[in-house]
Amino acid sequence: MYHSPVMLEAAIDGLSMVSGGTYVDATYGGGSHSAEILQRLGKGKLIAFDQDEDARRNINNDPRLTFFEHNFRYMKNILKFHGHLPVDGILADLGVSSYQFDQASRGFSTRSDGPLDMRMNRQAALSAKDIINSYDDKQLAGLFYTYGELKNSRRIAAAIINYRRENPLETTAELASLLEKMAPRGRENKFLAQAFQALRIEVNQELDSLKELLIQSTEVLKKGGRLVVISYHSLEDRLVKNFIKTGDFSGKLEKDFFGNVIRPFEPVGKMQTADKEEITENPRARSAKLRIAEKVD
Repeated sequence: MYHSPVMLEAAIDGLSMVSGGTYVDATYGGGSHSAEILQRLGKGKLIAFDQDEDARRNINNDPRLTFFEHNFRYMKNILKFHGHLPVDGILADLGVSSYQFDQASRGFSTRSDGPLDMRMNRQAALSAKDIINSYDDKQLAGLFYTYGELKNSRRIAAAIINYRRENPLETTAELASLLEKMAPRGRENKFLAQAFQALRIEVNQELDSLKELLIQSTEVLKKGGRLVVISYHSLEDRLVKNFIKTGDFSGKLEKDFFGNVIRPFEPVGKMQTADKEEITENPRARSAKLRIAEKVD
């Protein structure tokens, strides 16, 4: 199985599906969320996106499902071109799947040795190896500090620059071995996870893509349509939270002449997390945060 879906019932319930509606699964992956949407869809349509070519193996043979092998940042143009606008709901389960982590050749995990790749779209030009071996010290320090939230990012950058003077860094094991020497004692695993996260975000331009998805969702959703987002780290969740609450990624409120808040969405309920039972069965759900919003106009 590609991976166990996180907060499946809560996510699909959050879409508040209507009979005959049109829905978007922005991150198809193993197709588990899509399968549940199809169970409730009736005569509607489901449009799915995933930039990872491996996701095609999991496509549900259902005439109501249309799959596009593209990053969700192209959602609006693709939906418009194929006549699928407007839509009733959008679901985005962000992050890396268990399948991707478990494939050593993809280079996402510190658990097994593999090439420094980390590309969600394997046709993309830039890999983690390219970044590690070509970025200068300021660029490296910036990405580890911004995307990994690592305070010793300058030291990390200096160590990488020094190492690659002799030999290029090519594998996940080489990078992990170099980085773990700078990890706080007892926090080695978390430190490495944060460093690898930073590289993955840079390789795939994940935060820029998320911003584009959120902005486009205001343009493709019907009034009353639902946006459901599951995020896995604070950088993603902060963007989602701020945009839902204010329509601005920095969280700055805009008000009209009468003092009414101007925003494209109304938050639906509070942020949700997985319960203890799900976390026990599926540890990757531990860091998941689910937010739901409804299009205002």
